[in-house]
Amino acid sequence: MFKKILIANRGEIALRVIRTAKEMGIKTVAVYSTADADSLHVKFADEAVCIGPAPSRESYLKIPRILAAAEITNAEAIHPGYGFLSENAEFSRICEEHGITFIGPKPYMIQAMGDKSTAKENMIKYGVPVVPGSDGIVPDLKTARRLAKEIGYPVIIKATAGGGGRGMRIVREESELEKAFDTARNEAGAAFSNPDVYIEKFIEDPRHVEIQIVGDAHGYITHLGERDCSLQRRHQKILEESPSPIMTPELREAMGAAAIRAAETVQYIGAGTIEFLVDKHLNFYFMEMNTRIQVEHPVTEEVTDCDLIRDQITVAAGLPLRRKPLKMRGHAIECRINAEDPANGFRPSAGRINVFHPPGGHSVRVDTHAYSGYVVPPNYDSMIAKLIVSAPTRTEAIARMSRALDEFVVEGIKTTIPYHKQLMRDPNFIKGEFTTHYLEKQFVFNPDLH
Repeated sequence: MFKKILIANRGEIALRVIRTAKEMGIKTVAVYSTADADSLHVKFADEAVCIGPAPSRESYLKIPRILAAAEITNAEAIHPGYGFLSENAEFSRICEEHGITFIGPKPYMIQAMGDKSTAKENMIKYGVPVVPGSDGIVPDLKTARRLAKEIGYPVIIKATAGGGGRGMRIVREESELEKAFDTARNEAGAAFSNPDVYIEKFIEDPRHVEIQIVGDAHGYITHLGERDCSLQRRHQKILEESPSPIMTPELREAMGAAAIRAAETVQYIGAGTIEFLVDKHLNFYFMEMNTRIQVEHPVTEEVTDCDLIRDQITVAAGLPLRRKPLKMRGHAIECRINAEDPANGFRPSAGRINVFHPPGGHSVRVDTHAYSGYVVPPNYDSMIAKLIVSAPTRTEAIARMSRALDEFVVEGIKTTIPYHKQLMRDPNFIKGEFTTHYLEKQFVFNPDLH
């Protein structure tokens, strides 16, 4: 087992890794930008190294500085967290070349799953259901017109190297195709330095359900059930829960088996997530694989009584997983608490937190790097906390989340707490009747309600 690891990330996920590492007897090294000097992950690590100014391209994305920090502190391994360099195959490769273990998959695994068109080809070979679409990259508009006609409108154009909704356009009729195709390619080129796109059938009003998998270096791959991530705004997740309200034992068995087959296409090592779209008839289709820990991993931990960060570290050290057969218990919900103003188009709300009082009580968990007096920098993702609750049933979990949100006091900045409070009282959410478009098309936030 490692004696010391460096966490190449910031905020709550860096602190999350530090906590598990300490429980495992492993020393930790935090890296931070000048904007994060007062973040809790810096305070609780055994050592901390400043790697640059506030812009992420000059700090958290600066591979030479992160490697230098690892070398001067004698860190044996690097945990990338999520975001930043977590799915960067080049970073994984460079770590290997420098004799530092990357706590994540091998470079070829990241590459194979990171390019969505290649990943889709692999899924088809292994019998994993996929959305009908192009066989790889669509090179030009003429090809796009032919494919869209064959698939049938509506279709969706996606960047092969994309994520977060960038390089993505929905096309409902042929007259919209040319503009959407050009826009998606331009956006993809600007965001990912790769303008390549592919086309798929657009599944109307689906659920977004993902399966957590973990694999070790000894050929063992297992899944830990599903998470429902359908509640999204602008393709960004707002709330996640496990199990999914639409799940049946038969569907879980089928999706879990498909997820394992998907991971087996690259003999996957580490923690990863296979994301699926599920239509109203409970047909499911492979969407993509995330080769990292997910923001929403705590809901899986709460219903399976596991520590996914511990699993990641264990597997990276070359040790076998010792996993009991899957047994999900109860229900867990996670609300992302962002420094945003939901009453004003979710405008970012950076600044000083004057009061920060997190909720407590039975089966209430708060993953956060914030505190009273902490200054939320404007340079990074707006999430300041994750509020996770668990209970024997979904109804009880909703009641517990509602109570916990009432206790959660953050003053000095605007947050999404009022938005989540209202969502907990929404009849459709309570019944579990929603899709990926629900928040943008049907749910209406009223800032006057508290």
